[in-house]
Amino acid sequence: MCYALLTARARTRVELRDALLRKGIREETAELVLGRFDRAGLIDDAAFAEVWVRSRHTYQGLGRRALARELRRKGVADEVAAEAVAAVDDEAEQERARELVRKKLRSMSGVDDQAKIRRLVGALARKGYAEGMAYRVVREELRAAEVDSPLDDFLPD
Repeated sequence: MCYALLTARARTRVELRDALLRKGIREETAELVLGRFDRAGLIDDAAFAEVWVRSRHTYQGLGRRALARELRRKGVADEVAAEAVAAVDDEAEQERARELVRKKLRSMSGVDDQAKIRRLVGALARKGYAEGMAYRVVREELRAAEVDSPLDDFLPD
């Protein structure tokens, strides 16, 4: 069962353990099997976290908060998750947020400015971007798109 799961994609130790327990495997037996997989190098939570972060940031546009939350849900230890998420630096996170805003802006031509801001900031928040960064990126992208933004009145340059 573990081989089949690992063939589809990399898994964390917790994911494999949970799958074994769901199939009715006793906990002691599951730990014995997982220990063998560990020793064979088939389970590596750090490598999993690194690949997961790179993939989800690049293709799903997730920010660091969302990435850390997903890794925790997958059973990756907090220290390992923090190290993997640290690979996404401020500049990379901000650029990915800009790409998301630009893409969403293209489909918002008939929407009033207040609604645009609310929707764009909300979209970034759902993707795990910090509030301050979300507002800053939205304001800058609205300026670049030559849209008058009420954010200019509230946020410093």
